[in-house]
Formats: sequence, C-alpha cells, structure tokens
Amino acid sequence: MESIEIKKKDIFFLRALELDELIIIVLVVSLITLLISVYLWDRHQKQHAVLRNFPIVGHFRYFFEYLGDFFRQYFFASDREELPFNRAERSWVYRAAKNVDTTIGFGSTRPLHNTGTVYFVSAPFPPLATNQATIRPVTIGPYCAHPYTSNHIFNISAMSYGAISKPAIQALAKGAKKAGCWLNTGEGGLSPYHLEYGCDIVMQIGTAKYGVRDAEGHLSDKRLRELAAEKSIKMFEIKLSQGAKPGKGGILPAVKVTEEVAKIRGILPHVDSISPNRHVDISNVEELLDSIEHIRQITGKPVGCKFVLGGYEWLHDLCLAIHKRGSQFAPDFITLDSSDGGTGASPQGLMDYMGIPIQEALPNLVDILVMYNLRERIKVIASGKLITPSGVAWALCAGADFVNSARGFMFALGCIQSMQCHKNTCPTGVATHDLRLQRGLVVTDKAERVYHYANNMAHEVAIICHSCGVDEPRQLQRQHARIVREDGFSISLAEIFPNKKPLPEYL
Repeated sequence: MESIEIKKKDIFFLRALELDELIIIVLVVSLITLLISVYLWDRHQKQHAVLRNFPIVGHFRYFFEYLGDFFRQYFFASDREELPFNRAERSWVYRAAKNVDTTIGFGSTRPLHNTGTVYFVSAPFPPLATNQATIRPVTIGPYCAHPYTSNHIFNISAMSYGAISKPAIQALAKGAKKAGCWLNTGEGGLSPYHLEYGCDIVMQIGTAKYGVRDAEGHLSDKRLRELAAEKSIKMFEIKLSQGAKPGKGGILPAVKVTEEVAKIRGILPHVDSISPNRHVDISNVEELLDSIEHIRQITGKPVGCKFVLGGYEWLHDLCLAIHKRGSQFAPDFITLDSSDGGTGASPQGLMDYMGIPIQEALPNLVDILVMYNLRERIKVIASGKLITPSGVAWALCAGADFVNSARGFMFALGCIQSMQCHKNTCPTGVATHDLRLQRGLVVTDKAERVYHYANNMAHEVAIICHSCGVDEPRQLQRQHARIVREDGFSISLAEIFPNKKPLPEYL
C-alpha cells in the first residue's frame, strides 16, 4: 500500500515536471516566433533605416531614446547644462518651495565668465542687516474707479484651466491667497477653482475671448460686468501675443479639452481648442486703446495688455496715440513676455525662433515709455523664464515694477520638467486631467509650497537689494547690474542701456 502511494506521488511530480517543461517549451517557441516575426518585419519595412539595417537590436535605440527624455537630466546633464531650466535653477525653486535651507557651500558651480552672465554690484557700505529691504505697495490704474494696490513684486503668471489641472489651480489659488500675490487666469476663462480661496485674480482676455464672449464669440459687456462684480478679480489683461508662440493663438489639444473645460470656454469637448492668432477687433494701436478703454469703462478696474516684442517701431506709434488721447487712456500696465517664455503647446518653429528675449526687450520697452513720459503712468510687468532671485532682481534693475512666473510656480507644485504638458500625461498631475495622475498633487501640501516659494523669492530678492545698498527692490537701477562681454570682462547694464530722459515735447 505504501509503495502504491509513493508511485502516485512520483507520477504527480513527473506530470508537474512535464507540465513545467511544456510551458517552458511553449514560451521559448513563442519567443522565437516573435523574434523571427519582428526580424522579418524590421528587415522589410521601409520607414526606419536603423531597424532595416539592424533588425531587433535596433529597437533598443528607440527604447533608450524614449527613456532619455526622463532620465537624461539625472544621469548625464551637469547642474548648469539643461534647458529650459537647469538643475541648479530647479533645485533652488524646490528648496524654496519646501521652505528648507537654500544656502550652499564651498563655491558656486555657475560659470562666471560666459558671455551674458549677470553680476550685481555690491555696495561698499551696505545698510546694516537690521535694515533689510522691504517691499512697498504699488498702485495700478490711478484713473480707474477701482485701482489695484499690490504689496508683492512676484506673482503667478497666466496658466489656464485646461492647460493645467484642477488641483493645480486650487493649490495656486490657495497659496497665492496666503502669500498675498495675484494669480493670472490665462486665456481659458475663469473657473470656480480660481475663486475658491479668495486670492487676487487677473482676468486674462485671449484672442478667443474664452469666458468673456457671447454666443457668437464676440466680447460680451454683460459678461464683463458679471466678472467685474467678483471682488477677487482685480485687473483685466488683454493678451495680444505669448512669448512661446507669437503670431499664433492658444493651443489646447483635444485630449485636454474635457467636458468641464469645454463648458467654461464655451466650446465643444474633445476637440482641439485653437484660438485665433490675434483679436479680430484689434488690428492697430488705435483699436487696442479703444478696447482697453471700453473694458475699463465697463469694469471700472485696471486694464492692461500682454505681448512679446518682435520689434519696437509700433511702441512709438502706441505712445504717440496715447498722447493724442491723453495719458488717462493709456494701458494701466504692460506685461512683457520673453521669446523663451513657456507654454502648454506650441509649434517648435515659433518656440525656438520668434520674438525678442526679455534681456533685450525689457530695457528697450522701459526706455521708450520714459522717452514719452509714460513710465510712471504705465506699470511694467516682466514675464518669461524669471524663476530665481537673480532673474527677478535683474528685471527690477532693467526697470520692471513686477515680475510674473508660471513655470517657477509649476516647479513649486512639483513639476519635474518632463516636457509632457501637451500630451495629458504629466507625471506629477500639474498639466493633466488624468485623475490617476492628479492624485499625486495634494492641494493642501502644494499650496504651502506655492506660498513658501513666493515668500522666499521676495526674501532673497531683498537680500540682493540689501547687498546692492538699496532698501526697496524697485530702487534697483541699471548701474546695479553688470553683464559679461565676449572678452570675458563685464560692463554695466547702464552702459549697454543708458538711462533715458523724457523728450522735451512730452514733459
């Protein structure tokens, strides 16, 4: 009886062994069949030369190329090498947002002799540390029924709901409220999430007029009055162009046009949202001033415009038109974007080659306003790749009143520069409507990071001001910054862009 039991066990194990062997054989045959099929396909396909010449193994090239987008920044790039933002810049934002120590040791890794490198001029006898530079309030729109006074130099630039996610908007709004800075809605209209925490809002009016248009797509005075009644909305901004895609309207791929996004914008869901390349009712400076004054009269709030410069001639036309009407008809502010500004989606030809960078455009814009004696009337907001204290301080030296940042605050939310903004696959939940990916963005935590980033930015800009010997950020002048020339020596920003004086006829 016992021997029979042993035989039954042996038979069971033998059968199990045979089954395992059969599975292995099937898997091996399947793998060989798959490899042969891939080999034959690669060998005879006509699209990819690498696969045609190197069947099977050629796929590793595409696999590693794909992985490179995600891992190159970690394994191969140095701290100061990457674009659009290098690791040193991102690391400062991450530390500032987490409110951890931003000091470093041993020495700077920044190349100090490269052409275009910015230095700040230290004062021989700076004020004592007890007299730290403080930010004073600035009022925008003195001729409005409801002027806006801001106590912050660093604010959240335009990012529309649709381009970024619901929790991203909520975290930005909550953090902005705590920090005391404003949040620009972007051209996608006003969502409930912008208003959720009561932060100051700048309502942007894009070329498609999302959120402010009637059924025919025209600017709606009724809608403007409704928006003006919102206490949180402090200003209106007419977007003429954007740094990353001048001459092209906003692009929101269909995969990101959800039912809710479509409802807010007044468009069809799951269809590409393509804005006109300019406002149909604004084709010259006169019509621009007409639109600004019309919106200002309807809302009673400051109205400005945003653009990236491609040339300077039209600015002279704008200033002359303002003087013909009177300075009260001027835009209350100008937001100047840079050619290397960010976006959720843009044709590469525009992103790489169109527009003038902020380093050249900002001083020239300020000089033109000074020449026509409009500098005090029109506040200047600089925008475009200014995410660190040095960038903000440079913009203030060049003549800006405020600085806006979008991608800096995206980093504060957890963005890792994966460059997936247009695909709805953002791994950190910032620029996607995939609920599974949004789960990674916890509003309460990220709102604190938004607050700390804005707060620490103001603090470190104040440190630079203190070292330069001034007690308010807007007291920074061009003589406080130097730029490295091609020969490796630096020259004062005031020598490159000498300070202008108003022309006699406009005094």
